[in-house]
Amino acid sequence: MAGFRIGRGRDNRTQQQQPQQAPPPYGQQQPYGQQQPWPQAGGGYQGGGYQGGQPPAYGEPEYFGDQYQQQGRPQQPPQHHPHQHPQHQDPYANNAGHTQAFSVDDPYGQGSTYQAGSAPAAPVGPRLHWKELLTGIVTRPAQTFLQMRDYPVWGPALVVTFLYGMLAIFGLDEPRDEVINATLSAAIPAVLITGVAFVIGGTILGAVTHTLARQFGGTGSWQPTVGLSMLIMTLTDAPRLLFALFLGGQNSFVQLLGWATWLAAGALFTVMVSKSHDLPWPKALGASAIQLIALLSIIKLGTI
Repeated sequence: MAGFRIGRGRDNRTQQQQPQQAPPPYGQQQPYGQQQPWPQAGGGYQGGGYQGGQPPAYGEPEYFGDQYQQQGRPQQPPQHHPHQHPQHQDPYANNAGHTQAFSVDDPYGQGSTYQAGSAPAAPVGPRLHWKELLTGIVTRPAQTFLQMRDYPVWGPALVVTFLYGMLAIFGLDEPRDEVINATLSAAIPAVLITGVAFVIGGTILGAVTHTLARQFGGTGSWQPTVGLSMLIMTLTDAPRLLFALFLGGQNSFVQLLGWATWLAAGALFTVMVSKSHDLPWPKALGASAIQLIALLSIIKLGTI
């Protein structure tokens, strides 16, 4: 009986005699319930998941290193991309634990895309002379506004608006009588102040129109928009003012002409904002609404 052991003891020799299992092929998972051994520093495998019982360093992946290459896995040579230069190739690229930056050639240019509503890169045409500008606003407004969308027109805008303002006071019955009956020393400052007031008011209204156009998605410049709006405001009301100087603001023909010129101003404002800011006509008309209302209430309603 001495040669037999009673009980269910554990034979420690069983674990030592068991051969180590080879790791599963790369990319395959172990069956459920079995623990995949981790490679050791010396080339063997140890259960428990970490080398030497210690977890990997912080921030370092568990597969980082050459463990699989030491177990007989062939190391793949770095691949060369056909669009990359050999001198910039990373020797460790596409290996475990390494990343590689790459770029894709753009067959359509430098990656630039068309954006709706964007202004052209270059002016459509040369700057127009002030005579061609004034006549073009009346005879060919669409082409004129498109060509002058990148050029400021402060010179013609300020001069024409100032002259219009000095004459506008005579288009209203009561202010005209006051200026005519006043002395020369009092009439001249009143006329000059009126001209300056129209310049300031036209600039403010043009800035409002430009701001609304940009809010609606326009891309035009503010200087051409303000200058052209001042020219439209004065040129469209010039026929009514001309007849009002002689017939008076209460004349029926002058009133009818005032409504017609106001509608013409609305059409020109819409075309100008549409061409200068590349907007559809409903948005262009909406951007010009405040200036049209101000033009009607300040100038037209005085006679209409």
